Amino acid sequence: MAFNFGAPSGTSGTAGATAAPAGGFGGFGTTSTTAGSAFSFSAPANTGTTGLFGGTQNKGFGFGTGFGTTTGTSTGLGTGLGTGLGFGGFSTQQQQQTTLGGLFSQPTQAPTQSNQLINTASALSAPTLLGDERDAILAKWNQLQAFWGTGKGYFNNNIPPVEFTQENPFCRFKAVGYSCMPNNKDEDGLVVLVFNKKETDIRSQQQQLVESLHKVLGGNQTLTVNVEGIKTLPDDQTEVVIYVIERSPNGTSRRVPATTLYAHFEQTNIKTQLQQLGVTLSMTRTELSPAQIKQLLQNPPAGVDPIIWEQAKVDNPDSEKLIPVPMVGFKELLRRLKVQDQMTKQHQTRLDIISEDISELQKNQTTTMAKIAQYKRKLMDLSHRTLQVLIKQEIQRKSGYAIQADEEQLRVQLDTIQCELNAPTQFKGRLNELMSQIRMQNHFGAVRSEERYYIDADLLREIKQHLKQQQEGLSHLISIIKDDLEDIKLVEHGLNETIHIRGGVFS
Repeated sequence: MAFNFGAPSGTSGTAGATAAPAGGFGGFGTTSTTAGSAFSFSAPANTGTTGLFGGTQNKGFGFGTGFGTTTGTSTGLGTGLGTGLGFGGFSTQQQQQTTLGGLFSQPTQAPTQSNQLINTASALSAPTLLGDERDAILAKWNQLQAFWGTGKGYFNNNIPPVEFTQENPFCRFKAVGYSCMPNNKDEDGLVVLVFNKKETDIRSQQQQLVESLHKVLGGNQTLTVNVEGIKTLPDDQTEVVIYVIERSPNGTSRRVPATTLYAHFEQTNIKTQLQQLGVTLSMTRTELSPAQIKQLLQNPPAGVDPIIWEQAKVDNPDSEKLIPVPMVGFKELLRRLKVQDQMTKQHQTRLDIISEDISELQKNQTTTMAKIAQYKRKLMDLSHRTLQVLIKQEIQRKSGYAIQADEEQLRVQLDTIQCELNAPTQFKGRLNELMSQIRMQNHFGAVRSEERYYIDADLLREIKQHLKQQQEGLSHLISIIKDDLEDIKLVEHGLNETIHIRGGVFS
């Protein structure tokens, strides 16, 4: 009896005509045989049977194959997650969907799913295809296909094989990530259009794009198309967020709700026109209601283990802003990696712009500080010049007058300040104490060089500033005293001359 895994008849690629010897094992090649006792593991011509948990026709409540990259009839979140745009619209597949009523409904195919579970269990654990020890090898092969998430599991001659997809619960290449939930209302009217064009092309032709979308809306003069934002996506795609304003005859205006605008775009003829403009995807960007979020979290997506789903909900870093989403297969992982790289580049670009702005502001600050210092010096010079002018003017004005009361009071204040400076318990005493402490520190430092004492830089600066002020005060007082001594000598000299003159007169 020949044993082989020949290519399925009716599929792309034909099996070779090499015949296997009777009773041999053909392996996993593409051999075929015409012997009466031979058996081929080729798939039957009819491959339309649904796979595990809905197969390709109905995947139950899920996120679609590859997070919305299919065009089937799945009722998952569809392409709302497919391009890293967050939770925008729901299920942007070929069917027209204007409400969220059927979004969270589970498929009513319990008998079919029950049969599929039984068939899957039979294919993975106890196939009865050959009736000998080769069934164990076939079971291991089916398990390998189920773990990988692709292929067909043969287990019975009279029952079609089970088709393994990445949504089956035995697929190992699954993980759970998190996506941001939008916070836009339906009244905001935001609709996302994904163009298969570069961002530079979209920005250069933004006005033509707005006019084309206005024509798609029927060219109604009461409607105005506005662009909310443009963002680059991986694979040379661009996301354009638009909203439409409707003006009434009485002068008021409002935004067209997002669900209404999305329903219009999902019409067959409108979708064809959008595809001609390069639109590959359209979705609404509206927030989920608490009931929808609860329903979404309570029902794990198709093929995701409920335990893993519950753990993902527990590990959610921010349940108010993030929601868990499954990642199935390497394609989805690659897509999320591309989106992450794209967002990282955008963040780096923004950081570079901010860094350039900060550098420019620092340059402006340096220039401004230099100008402020220059103006301060100029102000100080002008103040000194003004003071000198006032002094000369005051001297000219008071020339020939006796000392007045306010001037005498000022002299008394200056004498008081001088006495305070010379008092042992005041500044002079403190300075002497500081000097003695410094000498002691120097002495101990010379005796015990291993011990070193340091003065805080701020404290040392304050001491220097204080000593400088005291030195300036002392210098000023010394100059005043010298001036007073010269005046006293002048007065004494005048008195002596007067006495001599009077003595000569009386003699």
